Amino acid sequence: MSVKIKKVSQLSNKQTISKQTTEMIKRIILDTAKKQKPQNTAQLIELAQQKTAASKEQITQLLIQLENQDLLHFTRQPTTPSTLQKFILSKQAAWYWITIGISMTATMAAFIIPINSYPTTYLRSATSVILILFLPGFSLIKTLYPSQLPIKTNSQNLDAIERLALSICLSLSLVAILALILNYSPWGITLTPITLSLLGLTVAFATAAIIREHQTKVAT
Repeated sequence: MSVKIKKVSQLSNKQTISKQTTEMIKRIILDTAKKQKPQNTAQLIELAQQKTAASKEQITQLLIQLENQDLLHFTRQPTTPSTLQKFILSKQAAWYWITIGISMTATMAAFIIPINSYPTTYLRSATSVILILFLPGFSLIKTLYPSQLPIKTNSQNLDAIERLALSICLSLSLVAILALILNYSPWGITLTPITLSLLGLTVAFATAAIIREHQTKVAT
């Protein structure tokens, strides 16, 4: 669970709550964190507010207390670099370089490795499948939804499954549209145009996605 902790000033006398009520809210917070697995502090606070009459400030202070008591563990998110150049070179952009690397590897393998050259042909086949069935759709999904998917879930595993399913479906759609366009072009549906077209689409979408992701993170 990735969260951001902010320092909160001490509550005024009017905002203080009894010790019994405090312990009850703590149990609710721990139960919510365990069962609903919120992705960040804001989501946990929102869920806790739905179950208690405590204010946002009170719940935030109790979260800090629970962390100090070693009852909750928070993962601090790395700060986002202010410039796009630094962001692209940071660990947060690892997915971008992996996408570009696999796309380039698949393209070079398709042109360099003969189809009947064993066992290197397995590398060609594996990278080609990834380039055709996953990377174009994945890059497009990252462009459209850089931070949050259209169907909200309360689990990172469900987010990953949703992104995988949407990536495959979009990739198949993009390949079909690309094949239709190439069929009526002078190049036709051959190895060179289809491979270069998929590479171009993936790189273009991935680049647009990394720009949007940086803008989204800086804005928040």
